Amino acid sequence: MTPGQKYRQRGAALLLLLAVLGLGAASLLIGAFGRNTGEAARQQRTLATLAQAREALLGFAATQGRLPRPAASALDGRERAGDCADDAQCSGFLPWVALGVEGNDAWGKLLRYSVTPAMARAPIVSFSAIADRVVLTRDGRGDFAFVAGQEQCDISAQCLPVVVFSQGKDHYGTAASGVPRINTARGNIDEASNESASRSFIARPASDNAALPGGAFDDILSWITLPTLYQRMRAARNLP
Repeated sequence: MTPGQKYRQRGAALLLLLAVLGLGAASLLIGAFGRNTGEAARQQRTLATLAQAREALLGFAATQGRLPRPAASALDGRERAGDCADDAQCSGFLPWVALGVEGNDAWGKLLRYSVTPAMARAPIVSFSAIADRVVLTRDGRGDFAFVAGQEQCDISAQCLPVVVFSQGKDHYGTAASGVPRINTARGNIDEASNESASRSFIARPASDNAALPGGAFDDILSWITLPTLYQRMRAARNLP
């Protein structure tokens, strides 16, 4: 074998090795981008489901003169029977059957729902009813700041009539089968707060960094402002 043949064989072997490594790297990249694309698609579907729920809530209020009460249970998407006695009774799952919409997000978890009790009774008396749901976030120092509403909700400083949200891919939530998901994270106190909240909710950018104030977070919140609700109801001539 001549020196030239040896170099050509070595060069061919090196090209083959690079090709194999390239295929392996491409497979990893395709897998990673595929997972990211799939997750992004689920987030987009969940946002679309929340938007649909929001529109259905406005339509319900326009025709019924009030917002719906939460679902009867995790397996019964009709409205809970009877008026809410307090904030806790007016917080639960979105009443998907009553609204005629999908009741779960793209991860198969039921959408959560909380409505001001006064807004779930007809007729809503606009000059005296007080919307009392609030949404907070964390500022750069980790302190809470209001996104919607304020510390004191009253007739001159209204808060939100309703909040609806997805509990995201990980940790808390209830499957469409009615089975609660086990929280496997530690320190995700903001997600834990949303899990048990009945009036004050937290909205933050998603992060899996447990060291951040409030811990890991992937809840996706949506809400309706009182002017938007009243505008839709007045247009339907269904607000005293």
